[in-house]
Amino acid sequence: MSHMQLVQEQKGDGLTFRIHALTHVTRYSASSDGELAETRVMDGRFTVEAQLHGSGVLIEPGAFQYSHGNIQAKVEQQAKGGFLSRAIATAGTGESAFATRFTGQGKVWTEPTRKHFIIAESSGAKGDDMILDDKAFYMAQDTMQLGTHTHTSIAGALSGNGLRQPKLSGKGIFVVESPVPVSEVEVIELSGSDSLIVDGDLMLMYSASLNVELRPLVRGLRNAMRSGEGLVFMISGQGSVFLTPTHRNLSAATL
Repeated sequence: MSHMQLVQEQKGDGLTFRIHALTHVTRYSASSDGELAETRVMDGRFTVEAQLHGSGVLIEPGAFQYSHGNIQAKVEQQAKGGFLSRAIATAGTGESAFATRFTGQGKVWTEPTRKHFIIAESSGAKGDDMILDDKAFYMAQDTMQLGTHTHTSIAGALSGNGLRQPKLSGKGIFVVESPVPVSEVEVIELSGSDSLIVDGDLMLMYSASLNVELRPLVRGLRNAMRSGEGLVFMISGQGSVFLTPTHRNLSAATL
């Protein structure tokens, strides 16, 4: 499509994800053959195309724009404590969330947004599960399982219920919504002999195999008040952490 520019593509088993940047005309000019030519630039909005050719996709409710082809849509109830971002509040009450599942042959397009998207892949191997920021999930191949991870080590820290986050497991490709472009995402690999201290605002996703603890940066009420810092994540073990250090946005982890 002339009003879009492909910025990322990844093929999976029976499914292809494409991220497109929307463009707009900045100048018209006459070409050598007399035809009117357009000069286009990206306008800061992005959309995701899911091409189905044998597999299905689960999409965040409200993200669907249109589909083309022989596509069937079904709203499915996720496991108890499902996490989709528009239902994260109900996850805290133990109620179920919903996802829209698309199957068939054809293409599904999502609503344009000014958020950035990142395509990732999971092998399905043990330890390859990912914990996501509660606003990061966007869509996933329906061969993957959607669930909720509860940090039992910090139960009671937030509203007496601990901290719940989305969890993706199984084999397939998926898309996460990021506040920054993929070029600004920093990936830190922990070997098991080192650790990471990070503000929760900056964590896009991380390996479920890691040990995570939420606590004040410095011990003691007086010291915490002097430092001006709130709660931070203490991460150890073996795995990967995806950070967005160029983004700042207040979250519960810094309250």
